[in-house]
Amino acid sequence: MTEPGRPISEGEREAFALDAADPGHRELFDVPPWPDGYYPDVAYFAGNSLGLRPKATRSELLADLDAWAELGVEGHLEAGRPWLPYHELLTGPAARLVGALPTETVVMNSLTVDLHLLMVSFYRPAPDRYRILIEDSAFPSDSYAVRSQAAWHGFDPDDAIVRVRPRDGEDCLRTEDVIARIGPDVALVLLGGVNYLTGELLDIPAITAAGHAAGAVVGWDLAHAAGNVPLRLHAWDVDFAAWCSYKYLNAGPGALAGVFVHERHHPADDRAGRPRFEGWWSTEQATRFAMAPLSRPPRSAEAWQVSNPPIFAMSPVRTSLELFDRIGMDVLRERSLRLTAYLERLLAGITPSRPLRVITPADPARRGAQLSVRIGGGLRAGELTKRLRFEFGVIADAREPDVVRLAPVPLYSLYHDCRRAVEALAEAVPETA
Repeated sequence: MTEPGRPISEGEREAFALDAADPGHRELFDVPPWPDGYYPDVAYFAGNSLGLRPKATRSELLADLDAWAELGVEGHLEAGRPWLPYHELLTGPAARLVGALPTETVVMNSLTVDLHLLMVSFYRPAPDRYRILIEDSAFPSDSYAVRSQAAWHGFDPDDAIVRVRPRDGEDCLRTEDVIARIGPDVALVLLGGVNYLTGELLDIPAITAAGHAAGAVVGWDLAHAAGNVPLRLHAWDVDFAAWCSYKYLNAGPGALAGVFVHERHHPADDRAGRPRFEGWWSTEQATRFAMAPLSRPPRSAEAWQVSNPPIFAMSPVRTSLELFDRIGMDVLRERSLRLTAYLERLLAGITPSRPLRVITPADPARRGAQLSVRIGGGLRAGELTKRLRFEFGVIADAREPDVVRLAPVPLYSLYHDCRRAVEALAEAVPETA
């Protein structure tokens, strides 16, 4: 980031100095331009909705496309990155990202499809244990998925789905309240690791342990956690998890998702284990082309695969995962804590005099790289984010009617971006009398 061709404030000088001392990896990404603005690029805070494109993505994807042109079907075995085992290139980096064994991780499908495939195995309701616990502010797709699963099994979704809510007057959940709702009638706990609306990071190990103690299966939607906060899924004894790759993982719109299945649930042979939907790619690779009528599932999360992977959709995920593998999630988390704390400090300077309130937990250990701001004064989130974009070159995410989400992503966001966002909010939202 270069300084603008105009006088700059002391606050901006501070931000520029912080960026020089703690630069991140912005040079690896394509940041959208701000035509005719004070600065060449926008201040991008919507990485919790769609991450920016790594610069390496284009050339890496074109190389995979060229293999198709040059080799045709022989690319399955002869491409520089052969297609038959291509998904294995993603397994190690994905496992390291979420704290799993390589055999516990596979990249496949999209997030909600994966949740359904996993619930085939892990939601096994009985007459006296059939309920699914989710957070009341779960992402709508998760709510639709669990309700449809309950209905598929013959239960009334309004009865089967237990929605845990914050206490009156509060915005976020308390761990003890979540645990208290896991009764003997709960078959499955399926929560978001980081809540999409508030940015709250739930206590994954504590809730997982409590769910198991109550006799429930515990799974996690990590759409807003993967690539955002360090995860230790194997050590935390999580049963299963799934996450998308287009938010903090920067793999492009609709990118393939990741799946974790703890090794204790892997099939022991071609008959044992939890029920699964199967297809060509859920049988072991060594005998896949024997064209046998019966599946021989591997003892790994790959047993949950169904179809052969789309290579050109996998390519951007591979490119992104290699970045995380090279830089390290713990390093990114440390910068994220510094960057988010700076944004929080700046917001604290303008919110007391305006109808703005941060609803994300103040404790850094209970949040990721997102601060959600609830707006009042008759303003709507969508209208405000349009002003931020077109008048100030700040791209934030609106959740109607009244929440604006700001995600300073440690890979590419700047301290100066944080200052731009807060100064834009201060101008766009009038002070109250």
